[in-house]
Amino acid sequence: MKKGAWLAHLLALSVLSVSLAPLYAQQGSAPRTKTTPQSPPSQSPQSSSPPSPSPSQSPVVDDDDVVRITTNLVQLDVVVTDKDGRQATDLTAEDFEIREDGRPQPITNFSYIPTGGAPASNTAAAPPPTDAPAPTVRLDARDVRRTIVLIVDDLGLSAESIARVKPLLRRFVETEMQPGDLVAIIRTGGDVGALQQFTADRRQLHRSIERVRWNSCSRQGLSAISSSSLDLFAPSPSVRGSGGIPERPIPDSTRRACSATALLGTMNAIRFVLQGMRELPGRKSMILISDSLPIEDQFSESRTLAINSQAGGGAAASVSEVGARGSLSLSEPLRRISELAIRGSVVIYGIDTRGLADVAVSVNPGNSSIPSVSGMTPAQRSAMLNPVRNEIDSGREVAGSLSRQTGGLLIRNTNDLVRGMHRVMEDQKGYYLIGYRPGSTTFDRRFHKISVHVKRPGLSARTRTGFYGVTDEEARSAPPSARDQTLTALMSPFGAGAINLRLTPLFVDTAETGPILRSLLHVNARDLTFTNEPDGAHKATIEVTGIIFDDNGGVAGQHRRTHTLSIRGRTYERALAEGFTVVFNMPVKKAGAYKFRVAVRDAASARIGAAGQYVEVPDLKKDQLALSGIALAGGAPADAAAAAAGDENDAAVRRFRPGMPLEYEFFVYNAQADKATARPRLTAQAQLFRDGRQVYGGDAAPLDPAQLTDPKRAPARGRLALDGNLPPGEYTLQLVVTDALAKGKRGTATQWIDFEIVK
Repeated sequence: MKKGAWLAHLLALSVLSVSLAPLYAQQGSAPRTKTTPQSPPSQSPQSSSPPSPSPSQSPVVDDDDVVRITTNLVQLDVVVTDKDGRQATDLTAEDFEIREDGRPQPITNFSYIPTGGAPASNTAAAPPPTDAPAPTVRLDARDVRRTIVLIVDDLGLSAESIARVKPLLRRFVETEMQPGDLVAIIRTGGDVGALQQFTADRRQLHRSIERVRWNSCSRQGLSAISSSSLDLFAPSPSVRGSGGIPERPIPDSTRRACSATALLGTMNAIRFVLQGMRELPGRKSMILISDSLPIEDQFSESRTLAINSQAGGGAAASVSEVGARGSLSLSEPLRRISELAIRGSVVIYGIDTRGLADVAVSVNPGNSSIPSVSGMTPAQRSAMLNPVRNEIDSGREVAGSLSRQTGGLLIRNTNDLVRGMHRVMEDQKGYYLIGYRPGSTTFDRRFHKISVHVKRPGLSARTRTGFYGVTDEEARSAPPSARDQTLTALMSPFGAGAINLRLTPLFVDTAETGPILRSLLHVNARDLTFTNEPDGAHKATIEVTGIIFDDNGGVAGQHRRTHTLSIRGRTYERALAEGFTVVFNMPVKKAGAYKFRVAVRDAASARIGAAGQYVEVPDLKKDQLALSGIALAGGAPADAAAAAAGDENDAAVRRFRPGMPLEYEFFVYNAQADKATARPRLTAQAQLFRDGRQVYGGDAAPLDPAQLTDPKRAPARGRLALDGNLPPGEYTLQLVVTDALAKGKRGTATQWIDFEIVK
C-alpha cells in the first residue's frame, strides 16, 4: 500500500478494531497527491532548544516532601511571613516550637521546600509570527512543583462579581502561572469532573475562563453589593410603612429550593476536588472564589427590614427578621472537608469577591417625607444595619474556616482582587516541612490541636490547626474496586500506569459518520499477561475504556469494550517487539474543547495504563475553514518487514529519529472553490515547537489537493525534513492553512500534533 493513502484508509476503518498486522495493510490504495508542500534541506528545522533550567530553578517535590501522618512521623507544612506578608526562608529548626495539644514536641525532621522561584513565563501563551496559538506543553508528574485549583463558585457569585472574576482569572494565567504549575479552573455549577481538567496548557485554561458565566441558580443575584448597603431612597417593588424603607425580595419556594441546592452543590464540588487532589504531586492549594459561602443558610418566607414609627413624630427604629421556616447547616460537612484537605496536604485560600463592603445608610435629612429616618441616632442606624453586617460576615464563614484550619489565607475587604490573588501566590513560594515523632496517645481517633510558634521577633507562622488521631493508612478507605481503579486512571491529568500507552485521537468528519474522534491507541504488549493455550496460541484479555470530558468535566461521550487477543508464532513475537494498535471511533455531538482519556486494564494482572489528549472539535456548520486531525508517517525502513510496520508505528506511536522525513496527511474542511477552476486556493505553513517555543517556521507553500471529489473535505499532505541535529525530546508539529478566497479570520485554520524524536 502506498503511504499516500494511509489517511484515506484511516477514514474507512471500522468503528473498532485491534490491529496486530500492519495498521494500514491489505486495503486498496489511493493515488498519491501530486503537489505537496515540502521543506527543502536549507529550510530544515535547526536545533534551538532552550537550555535546561538549573536545579535551583526547578525544584521537584518528591515523596519525602509531602505532608504525612503515620505512627512514626507527623509532618506539618508551615508558612512563615513578616508583617508585610513576605516569606522568611532562612530559619532553622531551633527557631520553631511545635506543640500538640499544648505539649511541646521535639523536632526530628526539618527542611525548607521552595515551590516558586522562576518568574512567570508567557512563552507558551505568546503567539508565533503567524498569530496562531502555540501548541500545548506536556508536563510530567515529576516536573510539577505546584498543583493549583481555582474553584469559581458560580453558585455563589453575582452577575456583577462574575464580570470582575473573569479578568482576575485571565491575569492569573498570564502573570501568576509559572513553569511547573499544574492548574485547573473549575466551576461549582457544572459537572465537576475534577482531575482531568488539571493542565499546564494556558490555552485550555483560557477556554475554561470563557465558560465562566453567571448562574441563574446562584445564591447571589445580579449585584454583589445590593445586600450590603441600604439606600433609603432606592426604588423598591414593595414598601412598608411611612419610612419608605424597601423590603428585601421575598423568595418563592422555587428560589429557596434553588438556593439550598446551590449551597450543597458548592460544598460537594469542593469535597470532590479535594478527594481527587490527594494523589496529585507538588505543593497543593485550592483557591475558593465566591461572594458568599455561609456555614448556615436560612430560607425565609419573609425577611423584612422595617421602620416602626411612633406617635408624636419621634424616631425609634427596630429591625425584625421574621418567618424563618428552614435552615441548612454545613457544620458537619465542613469538618469533613477540612479533614480531606488536611489528609490530602491541600492548603485552602479564600477570595471574597464582594470587595470592600459599603455598609451604610443613605439619608437626606432635608427630605421631610421620612422624618422618622432623618431623626435616627447613630446607634439606631447601626442597629438597623446589624443584619446586613451579619450577612456579610456569614458569607465568609466557610472560606474563613477552611483557610484557618488548613494554613491558608482569606482575602477580604479589598477591591483590588488582582493584588489579593498575588498575595495568595506569594504565599505559595515555599514552606517549611517540620516533623516530629508522635506519642502513644496521638492515635486515639480524637482531634489533636497543633500550634507553631516562631521564636524570631516580627514573624508569624501558619499551618493546619490539627488532625484526627488516625494514621494515613487507616484514613484510606477500603481497596478500590477494578472499576474505581479504572476511573481514577481516567481522571488523572497524567498519562501513567503499569501499561505503556500512546494515544493519537484524530478529529475527522465524513458524510457517512459526521464529526467523530478516530483514535489510535498503541499498547505495549510486553506489559500484558499472556497465557499459553493448548493449541499453541498466546491469550490475553484487556478492557479498553475511553471518556470524553467537556470544558467543565462533564462526560460528553464514553466507550468500553473488552478484547481477547489470541495470537501465535511470528505474530506473537512481533506483538511483543512492536506492540499493537487498537482503533476505535467516538462520535462528538457538538463543537468545543475536550479532554479525551483512555485507560487499558489487563484482566489477568489488573495492571492499568492511561493516556490523554486535548482535542478541539471545530464547528463545521459555520462554514469556516477547519482542519482534521493530522496523521504522521515517515522514515526509510531498511527491510520489507520494517516497511510493513512503518505506517502503524509512525501514526500510532509518533516516534522518529533525527534526519528522517516527517510525512503528514490531513483534510481541509469548508475551503472555498474558485469559480473558474472549481478548486480551492490554499497555502500551508509547517511549524515545529519544543517546550512551547518555536524552533522552526517554514514558508507558506501552495496546497493543491488532488482528486478533489468534495470541496468541503479536501485531502492534503506534506513532508518536512527533520534536521539531523535536533536533540531528542517531545516536539509539536503545527500546520497553519490559509484560504485566499475566504474573508478575514474565516480563512485561516490551525491544527497540531505532538511527536517524539529519539536517538
